[in-house]
Amino acid sequence: MAPQHPAVAAVRLGVRRALTDLDPGATVLVACSGGADSLALAAATVAEAAPGSLRVVGATVDHGLQDGSDAQAARVVQQLADLGVDETVGARVVVSADGSGPEAAAREARYAVLGEMARHFSAAAVLLGHTLDDQAETVLLGLTRGAGARSLAGMRRSFEVFRRPLLDVTRAQTETACLVLGLEPWSDPHNDDDRFTRVRVRTRVLPVLEDELGPGVAATLARTADQLRRDTAYLDEVTAAALAAATGPDGLSVVVLADLHEAVRLRVLRSAALAAGALPAELATVHLDDLDRLVTAWHGQKWVDLPGHLRASRSGGLLVFRSVG
Repeated sequence: MAPQHPAVAAVRLGVRRALTDLDPGATVLVACSGGADSLALAAATVAEAAPGSLRVVGATVDHGLQDGSDAQAARVVQQLADLGVDETVGARVVVSADGSGPEAAAREARYAVLGEMARHFSAAAVLLGHTLDDQAETVLLGLTRGAGARSLAGMRRSFEVFRRPLLDVTRAQTETACLVLGLEPWSDPHNDDDRFTRVRVRTRVLPVLEDELGPGVAATLARTADQLRRDTAYLDEVTAAALAAATGPDGLSVVVLADLHEAVRLRVLRSAALAAGALPAELATVHLDDLDRLVTAWHGQKWVDLPGHLRASRSGGLLVFRSVG
């Protein structure tokens, strides 16, 4: 047997590691847009799923945001069938921006329908094609938002039924894998549209960093995300326990909150605000600092307005969140 091309081997290794805990006969759903990343992912999943070991369902989602998107979706379905998946499925979603922007709205719609597909096929895992380069871009975008360790931790390797096997694989490797395997990936025009911040990070910012700081910047950013994600996971556990201890039937105990370490207290306040209905995309550090002053530097101030028509106030030793408007 001829040796595998290194790029093909790298993609297959990522998939193999992501599938090791699945039971024989389990169903795996592979999300595929037809781009190099997800097409290489689909090919590797079929190759790693030995006959009878796993059932592979290839899935594509048409967001309807571009002319000819239905034809592209049909092309992807055919490509998946040609790769040898056991079954294919496609869905068209309606993307309605709710103030979070078209990218976020499309992502939310895509995950929702992929979740529905996973339930329909009783899939043990849904594989996503995000790469090391995507992770580096996510870290840089998080840095610009100033959203703390949670944003710098980047994308999770797995959550709920979703898994990202290619976070250690570069975009160059997936493109090379497609070339070696004779696959023809689709080039999404949105990936070259510099109206999108992520595209500017990809085409302008990262290349400058690589030129000025030396090669390997993307890998370093992705590695940093891994390190921060472990710390964040632990802090999330501590935060959940602290929030439970502070929460009463009528609000959060100011005494309990004030006794927490500042790092944990701010996380608790963020979790409480989100649970009460604050908008995650708009809840910023300035809001959390104002909430913290209600706990640690209260001088009779009335309330703090939060994004999402929410108001927090201190009364009778409790921090209370109420909907307004």
